[in-house]
Amino acid sequence: MNQWVVCGALAIVAGSTAPAVADIYMHEDGNGVIHFTDAPVNRRSRVFIRHIEDDRKVRTTFRFSGYSRDPGLFETIIDSCATEYGVDKALVKAVIRAESGYNPNAVSPKGAAGLMQLMPKTAQGLKVTNAFDPADNIRGGVRYLRFLLDTFNGDVRLALAAYNAGLAKVARYGGIPPYRETRDYVARVMDYRRAYGDD
Repeated sequence: MNQWVVCGALAIVAGSTAPAVADIYMHEDGNGVIHFTDAPVNRRSRVFIRHIEDDRKVRTTFRFSGYSRDPGLFETIIDSCATEYGVDKALVKAVIRAESGYNPNAVSPKGAAGLMQLMPKTAQGLKVTNAFDPADNIRGGVRYLRFLLDTFNGDVRLALAAYNAGLAKVARYGGIPPYRETRDYVARVMDYRRAYGDD
């Protein structure tokens, strides 16, 4: 099945303004057509988007296992963008791993998309025309990281907190917001960064 058709469907569902009131399931039929329903129809049905109130901790709720890619395939793009914007390559890799698990088709319940999980307005401001295109997404995400690092005078932890929770929240609390999701996110990315730095 053409992955761009699938991505279009993901963007429409995840970008819907209607509130999520129940789990959304997906299944692929024998012809390779993906269907979305509000209840499982067979044993192959999987949760696509969980009820927001029941699963707030999940940032990216859905991944096509067959569409996840080898991280090595993005090495050249990461190297180029990290060099262009002067951002640590290990940090870029760590953010991608935490945000999407290297799935270029990942979409969050709030509509963040692609490898670096860019929100639509953020992507627009970064001139990202296709958030599902790895090169476009990574360039936009690294450019945003550069902006956040500059904003917080190179403080990586604050930049990551803002990447996760937003600039306004970091400014409001004068540091990493007291949200478990954000604190866990910062710690996880820093751990990943150390691991990639040893590569």
